Amino acid sequence: MNNSFLNMASIGDFDPLNATIPATKVEITVSCRNLLDRDTFSKSDPICVLYTQGIGNKEWREFGRTEVIDNTLNPDFVRKFILDYFFEERQNLRFDLYDVDSKSANLSKHDFLGQAQCTLGEVVGSLGSRLEKALGGIPGKKCGTVIVKAEELSNCRESVMMQFCGNKLDKKDFFGKSDPFLVFYRSNEDGTFTICHKTEVVKNTLNPVWQAFKIPVRALCNGDYDSHDFIGEFSTCYRELSRGQSQFNVYEVVNQKKKGKKKKYLNSGTVTLLSFLVDIEVTFLDYIKGGTQINFTVAIDFTASNGNPAQPTSLHYMSPYQLNAYAMALKAVGEIIQDYDSDKMFPALGFGAKLPPDGRVSHEFALNGNPQNPYCAGIDGVMEAYYQSLKSVHLYGPTNFSPVINHVARYAASVKDGSQYFVLLIITDGVISDMAQTKESIVNASCLPMSIIIVGVGPAEFDAMIELDGDEVRISSRGRYAERDIVQFVPFRDYIDRTGNHILSMARLAKDVLAEIPDQFLSYMRTRGIKPSPAPPPYTPPGQPLQTQI
Repeated sequence: MNNSFLNMASIGDFDPLNATIPATKVEITVSCRNLLDRDTFSKSDPICVLYTQGIGNKEWREFGRTEVIDNTLNPDFVRKFILDYFFEERQNLRFDLYDVDSKSANLSKHDFLGQAQCTLGEVVGSLGSRLEKALGGIPGKKCGTVIVKAEELSNCRESVMMQFCGNKLDKKDFFGKSDPFLVFYRSNEDGTFTICHKTEVVKNTLNPVWQAFKIPVRALCNGDYDSHDFIGEFSTCYRELSRGQSQFNVYEVVNQKKKGKKKKYLNSGTVTLLSFLVDIEVTFLDYIKGGTQINFTVAIDFTASNGNPAQPTSLHYMSPYQLNAYAMALKAVGEIIQDYDSDKMFPALGFGAKLPPDGRVSHEFALNGNPQNPYCAGIDGVMEAYYQSLKSVHLYGPTNFSPVINHVARYAASVKDGSQYFVLLIITDGVISDMAQTKESIVNASCLPMSIIIVGVGPAEFDAMIELDGDEVRISSRGRYAERDIVQFVPFRDYIDRTGNHILSMARLAKDVLAEIPDQFLSYMRTRGIKPSPAPPPYTPPGQPLQTQI
């Protein structure tokens, strides 16, 4: 084991919550129906090519190709595509179909049959994680349809509970005088090592028994059961560990420096695996596949501290050249969440303004002017309602969050069966007036199926928002603590891209505010004992009965 592993600063700074666990992986299966027939004497010989996009640039890159299936307009491709899946990213996909006419790998040598675009979120967010889209790209022709199915890979669901003990460890070595702890590293494909778990320190003993710990298999070995894990100063692999407590799982702890200096050196003690249990976790995607809907609500701050919308200095200023901060944040977060909401109808609320015709102050008004039906069609509908309300309402104050939080909480309280989960996005300039009531509302909401995202725009100090976030200290109200952390805050100014690349900076903003949602979602479902609904039965195309030959 090389000395870079012994850098205590890096071990001490290790934060298990922020260690990057490889994304869950999904397997994509592609079928087509009613493709164009480009061959004169027989049917087309189709192949599907998948393209993906980088986050910051819009350049399409080829990800992979299926096999060619001869002589069919209704191919069910066997070769799968395996993609990393991130809830918090907009992962654009493009499927191009070609009729293969020769052995050439050059696609321009083959007939184009059409293409379709979607996001990975759209696929997994569709009923049964099955999306059907019309193929286009050839003017005046009906190109048929593509059917895309997503299945989460099973090795992404496993967690392992392990416990180790040490025996006769050295006194004055890597493990310290006698306060030993274990550090796990997983080996990466490029030969480097990434820290993935650190046990607690057991004080003043050479025979420690460490507490059992649970870790996702993909964090331990990236789902590759034969790659090696460095633990202190011995190596093993998942397959060896999975044998459980046995003579195979007693490891000599070797100090290479000592070994080189002392001829009689045997080892620096042993570490023994006491137990090893594999557990299959239910995942966020299990619930989505079972039909759980994510309902997205937007609440926008219309208080006077934002500045007069007619002035370029206002945070609400509508420039003809670019979106303002409110619109950028709304679009960045909304465009990702909308994939998980089947009807794409989103309530959009405002707070802190005087409303026409009588000038009454409201902290919970519908941006579309219809209090009975505040729903807007798609993110574009929300943006339009926001722009229209800026023309009709008068910015005022104070800045009260609790009414809009309670508004969403009323809906969340009516569906606690796991069929729906609510996400409220509050965009604000951050000068909050009803801190005590807001804390009370958040503590009450923490036992409901909902999460709150707060994006702070403008130059204000956001100390109050950071307190609401509750990452450092769990939020409480009148002696009651929030049951779980449901608030995520980010300041918009941290994402302003000096080079003007708003696509990349807004992708980063969305990633940071949405990254916690799947875990918040799962913590609600698990504490309530809610299991995912079974996925709908596999789709059988009409007119194609399943035949069994005997």
